Amino acid sequence: MPTYEYECSKCAHRFEKFQNMSDEPLKRCPSCGGKAERLIGAGSGIIFKGSGFYQTDYKKAKNPEREAPSCPKAGECKECPLSEKKK
Repeated sequence: MPTYEYECSKCAHRFEKFQNMSDEPLKRCPSCGGKAERLIGAGSGIIFKGSGFYQTDYKKAKNPEREAPSCPKAGECKECPLSEKKK
């Protein structure tokens, strides 16, 4: 059930009402009894419920150690970043 936002044209009171989509829009302001109009909004964000959409639902990340760049002269040159890892 969505939450609808309303605004009173008489007192400018804004309020929200949790309603079924099939319910009629409210006509009166709960504060002053003036005419209330439903506002057009962006809607609510997506709410994920249950056990889905977690990192375990996707393929496993590759091992970063295995994917380290390989160098035929690894560890021999002073500028090589791989030589620091081997020390």
